[in-house]
Amino acid sequence: MTATLDQVYQRLFLAYGHQHWWPGKTPFEVMVGAVLVQNTAWKNVERAIANLRDRDLLCPRALYQLPVEELAELIRPAGYYRIKARRLHNLLKMVAERYDSSLETMFQSDLDTLREELLSVNGVGPETADSILLYAAGMPTFVVDTYTQRVFARHGWIDFDAGYHEIKEYFESGLPRDPHQYNEYHALLVRVGHLHCRKTPNCDGCPLAELLPDGGPRQPEF
Repeated sequence: MTATLDQVYQRLFLAYGHQHWWPGKTPFEVMVGAVLVQNTAWKNVERAIANLRDRDLLCPRALYQLPVEELAELIRPAGYYRIKARRLHNLLKMVAERYDSSLETMFQSDLDTLREELLSVNGVGPETADSILLYAAGMPTFVVDTYTQRVFARHGWIDFDAGYHEIKEYFESGLPRDPHQYNEYHALLVRVGHLHCRKTPNCDGCPLAELLPDGGPRQPEF
């Protein structure tokens, strides 16, 4: 590649600074938000979490004991609320049965074991699992999302058809095993994605524009 992972990070950080991500007040809020944010905007998740907070339900045991139908109504602002209620309940069931509803105990597990446990929960995919591990537990696992893939593929640093785990390994093998940098890097990629690397790229003013290949952003081959 024409720039190292660290050089890309430094350009983004110089342009945008600390992102203070993830926007949750507690590790449990982060975990809940990681499920609710699937296929929706964060502002909708905030409304759903506010509903849970107003009912004093933002703890694992209380939320697990809530009937799924009631949970679905409370998280309605997050969209796909019936599906997400079942997914969240599945996750809370795992936490209750394996860790007695204690995130502190849960987060004492080693990363690989806990990641496999999370991925075994119906409705928890790699991005959600890694978000919980990185942002709630502070473990060194890189989160890959659409922006990560789009930014790096358009610059020619990865293939457009690269899979989640291939991209994850690309970052983790090229960066120090530092959860703080993983956190900031992912948040910065989300920021540049929102501002510039949308479905239709807007490269004017992008801090990574100088690193594009000749001819501009790469396009997928069909």
